[in-house]
Amino acid sequence: MKLAIFAAGFLSACVALAADPALTIYNQNFAVVREIIPLDLKQGVTSVRFAGTTAQLEPESVILRDPAGRRTLQILEQSYRNDPVSAELLLSLFEGKTIDFLVQRQDRTEVVPGKIIRSGYTSHGWVSQPDGVFRPPYPSGPASQPIIEVEGKLRFALPGLPLFPALADDTILKPAIDWLIQSDRPGQLDAELCYVSGGMNWEADYNLVAPGAGNDLDLVGWVTMGNQSGKAFESARVKLMAGDVNKLQPQQAAMVMRTGGAMAGMAGGAVPPVTEKTFEDYHLYTLERPVTLHDKETKQVEFVRASGVKSLVVYVYDGAKIDSNRYGGWNPEMIRQDSSYGTQSNPKVWVMREFVNSQANHLGMPLPKGRVRFYRRDSDGRQEFTGEDAIRHTPRDETIRMFTGAAFDLVGERRRVNYRVDHGRSMLDESFEIKLRNHKKEPVEVRVVEHLYRWNTWEIQLNSGPYTKTDSQTIEFRVPLQPGEEKTTTYAVHYTW
Repeated sequence: MKLAIFAAGFLSACVALAADPALTIYNQNFAVVREIIPLDLKQGVTSVRFAGTTAQLEPESVILRDPAGRRTLQILEQSYRNDPVSAELLLSLFEGKTIDFLVQRQDRTEVVPGKIIRSGYTSHGWVSQPDGVFRPPYPSGPASQPIIEVEGKLRFALPGLPLFPALADDTILKPAIDWLIQSDRPGQLDAELCYVSGGMNWEADYNLVAPGAGNDLDLVGWVTMGNQSGKAFESARVKLMAGDVNKLQPQQAAMVMRTGGAMAGMAGGAVPPVTEKTFEDYHLYTLERPVTLHDKETKQVEFVRASGVKSLVVYVYDGAKIDSNRYGGWNPEMIRQDSSYGTQSNPKVWVMREFVNSQANHLGMPLPKGRVRFYRRDSDGRQEFTGEDAIRHTPRDETIRMFTGAAFDLVGERRRVNYRVDHGRSMLDESFEIKLRNHKKEPVEVRVVEHLYRWNTWEIQLNSGPYTKTDSQTIEFRVPLQPGEEKTTTYAVHYTW
């Protein structure tokens, strides 16, 4: 039912009364665009052109309606034009004809007539070269080169800047939609146009700052919006949808987008820059101030700020995990099941930071996925970068755990001391020795993670200290270390199958 949920979100985004453009941007490189456009219709069929859509509009997603519900609009035909006039396009339209070219000589400028044998139209266009001749910047073969006849001779380049006659009636200056609209009565109205467009995206970024001593954090979250749609939006009302929305191909999705939606109310009074609410199985963030998004622009808005966030620094030693230094989500990757792999050792002790996204911890807003950067204030008050990681969509009251790097003054060493297989009795015995050394000036606790990957049925027969079974194939020892101390943890495991 994810497609139906997306359709409901699409239609809800289309229902509004304000005249300003409205955007619901998804973090999957598309957006729902809503605009109010003036129409002057005849009774019966009217031909209408609307110029100013995005360059990545999905034509099958278009909805046009009277928001007041006073008249019925039926689109009999729709044509989407995305070939705005350009020098390259006009050259292709004038193939076989003679036009003038403005040629720059060393001491003068003159106009030279040339017949366009082949335009060499490419999506890259032409640039002026140092010799004053216009050529394609990225020629893709002979077909990309223009052929111009000048004074009875062929040239495989433009002789100069082309000078075109007036625009033809069928040329367009911006992406446009041509409609044949049937209306039950004549008159002017402000119609609501709604459609899905690619080329728009958003993501979250977080900065966490720790003081010179202690682990309380200051958190600032930014929303970064990118507009590559080919259209600018002035004073737009923007909403941001967070979640993994199932997005099908436009021709598939359009079939379920023809039913009504609901309108969400706005609370009055003072509001933060961004407000959040649950929408179906996703979360919708509303920017309370209108935002202007120019084409090819990246814009940031602060959406969350908190001080005094309680956090913990967790040290993790996963000595068998050679291929990755990540421990995010407490779910290590599968280790190769061969007898020699257990003899390798990872010397790095990982530094993890964790905190609870709760109201009691000065947070409590569902946090969208994004990059997290960590800083700590030095003794001189300057903030120094200490690592970064990425978080997933995190609901309120969940714990966020992030990897920030490897500890410089903590060292681990893992060694297998026994390995014996008895195939006749379907059993295997293996034992390990893990050493940890603390070169820091303060005591620490290191979580030693061991993966019992040989078989599903296992039993710890000997162990030097208490351990916790964290899942069906993982155990964890908590090892406290004083400054300058080295400790050894040992265990023996017995597998049967």
